[in-house]
Amino acid sequence: MKYRQIKWLILIIPTITIGLWEYIRHVFLLPYISMTVGNFLSPVIIFAVTLIFLLRLFSILEQLQEELRQEKAKKAVLIEREILARELHDGMAQSLFLLSVKLNKLGKKTNLLQHEDFQNLKQTLKRVDQDIRQSITNLTHPSNEDYFSWEKQISYYLHEIQNNHSIHIELNWGITEATLSTKEKIELFACIKEAVMNIIKHAKTEKIWIISKETTNGWVCEIRDRGIGFINDDMQPRKGFGLQIIKNRAKEMGWEFSINRISNETIVTVKKEAKHAILSNFGG
Repeated sequence: MKYRQIKWLILIIPTITIGLWEYIRHVFLLPYISMTVGNFLSPVIIFAVTLIFLLRLFSILEQLQEELRQEKAKKAVLIEREILARELHDGMAQSLFLLSVKLNKLGKKTNLLQHEDFQNLKQTLKRVDQDIRQSITNLTHPSNEDYFSWEKQISYYLHEIQNNHSIHIELNWGITEATLSTKEKIELFACIKEAVMNIIKHAKTEKIWIISKETTNGWVCEIRDRGIGFINDDMQPRKGFGLQIIKNRAKEMGWEFSINRISNETIVTVKKEAKHAILSNFGG
C-alpha cells in the first residue's frame, strides 16, 4: 500500500464509518433504539473502528517512513563513501605513487637500491599504498546490502585483516548499534582499526581480542594482545604514532583513553560513561 493511499484512508475511514452508522441507524434501527442510545453508540463505534483499522494503518505508515529513512541513510552513506574514495584516490594514492617514483630515483642516484634500510622503506611504502587502494576498493564496492550494518562492517574489516596479515582476531561485540551515534560509530571504528594495525606492526603476536559491552551509564570497548608490549614503565609504544592518534580521537570525543600492561597482556580500553565516552587500553 502506498503512502498517499494510507493518508487518504486515515482521513476518510472515520467519515465513512459515521455516515454508514447514521444511515443504518435511521433506516433499520430507529424502531429498536432511541436517539439517546444511538447518539451514545456513535462515538463508541468510531473509537472501535479507529482501534481496528486506523491503528493498523498508522503502523504501516510508520513502517513506510522508517524504510524511507533507511533508504535515505543508505544513499547518504554511498555518497559519502564515493566522496571519500575519490579523495583518497586523488590525494593520498597519487601522492604515494609520486613518492615511490622519487624514492626510486633517489635510490639510483645514491646507489642505495640494494641497501637493507632502503628496501625496508620501499616495502613499507608499498604496504601503505596497498592498504589505501584496498580501502578505496572497500569504499566503492561494498560486499552486499548488509554492509550498511555497522557491526557487520567491523566484522568484514577484521576478516580482511586476518586474510591479509595472517593473524587471528577474536571479536566479542556487545554494543548495539542504537547505543552509538553516527559520529561515535565513525570514531570508535577508527580507533579500533588504528589499535589493530598498531598491534600488527609492533606487538609480534598471532592473536588479538576485541571485547565490548554496554554498562549502566554507557559502554566499554577493549583491544587486547599478548605481544611484546612496551619498552619502559611509561607505557610508551616502541614505534609509530598509532596510540597517540587513538588518544587524540578519544580526547576530541570526550572519551577517556588508557593503556595498561597486565599479566603479559596489553590492554587498550574505550569507555563511555553518561555523556562522555572513555577509551580504555586494548592489548597492543
